[in-house]
Amino acid sequence: MQDELFNIPLVVYWGWLVPLFFGAVFFTCYAIEKRRLSNGIWFSLFFYSTMVMLAISIIGLGNKLLFGFSLIIFIGVILLIGLAFALQAFLLLWNAWIVWRRESHTLANMLTLFLGLAILLAPFIVRLTSLYLPVPVATFINLFPGMVIFYIFFWFYNYLTMLVIYQFNHPRYRQDYLIVLGAGLLNGNEVSPLLGQRIDRALKFYRKQLRKIGQGPVIIFSGGQGGDETVPEGVAMRQYAIDHGLPPEQALAEDQSKTTYENMVFSKKIIDARGTVKPEITFVTNGYHTFRAGMIARKAGVPANGIGAHTAKFFLPNAIIREYIAVFVGNKRWHAVAIGLMFLLSLVMVWAEYH
Repeated sequence: MQDELFNIPLVVYWGWLVPLFFGAVFFTCYAIEKRRLSNGIWFSLFFYSTMVMLAISIIGLGNKLLFGFSLIIFIGVILLIGLAFALQAFLLLWNAWIVWRRESHTLANMLTLFLGLAILLAPFIVRLTSLYLPVPVATFINLFPGMVIFYIFFWFYNYLTMLVIYQFNHPRYRQDYLIVLGAGLLNGNEVSPLLGQRIDRALKFYRKQLRKIGQGPVIIFSGGQGGDETVPEGVAMRQYAIDHGLPPEQALAEDQSKTTYENMVFSKKIIDARGTVKPEITFVTNGYHTFRAGMIARKAGVPANGIGAHTAKFFLPNAIIREYIAVFVGNKRWHAVAIGLMFLLSLVMVWAEYH
């Protein structure tokens, strides 16, 4: 093997500088600020350039056994990805059926249904436009939406990359405060299973820190009172935590917030009022919500990253799509400019082709 290493062209060794550069940029940017979407682009550049250089190095070694083994793995991964793409509409519809049976029939819980139907109907719509519309119009209708769809999926992939990476955030057990983000109550005053998972995750962190350093964090339960609720979420959450063993003096209720942004802002006011100098803060929510909540915390000026509670797997597709839509809409001005430029580019390309 050592002799084979010397047979690799020198340009291949220099080529490894590319993923090393992207890796250094990603890890530096991520260490400075975990809550940026742009980190996902740097990670993708690092990951795919590493894969390319790994393939080139394996080919350069000339080891047939290693090459064959790597080729089998590569083909297997490609086949799995291809199968997932081929069946994506049916997988989405299957998930929609499960959610329909287990959850309420709200618009937010039917996103996988709409997306699955859209993927199935798209080829027929393209075919109809080709048959019944003038050729330039049909070309534009196929070109412009195609660009927009690619753009949306590019940012969705980037968001999904950061969401997965963010799950590896493990704050040290020396936090001064945990902020538990609220969710709707059942029957107006009962903690729901989803909200209970958030509180249980905070209590688990509290107990582990207490064992490690002898001092648990103060937990702020953040959530106001909705129109169909008889008590503020923060109050109900605090009582739930006390009933499950949290000392009352370690539990605070923030009972005015209506949004995640307000969760962060009002909780920060409570922390500031207590006079803690440079407090260590972590927020707790469900895993699918952690990255967007982190982005909101950054916007609110809260120096906190999050940890996620468990979420039922069947619920994740709808939840992740919903979170992405919220992130996308949150940057609507930039996206509107980009889509406007794609619209103009599509017009120019159609005009150039048919004139």
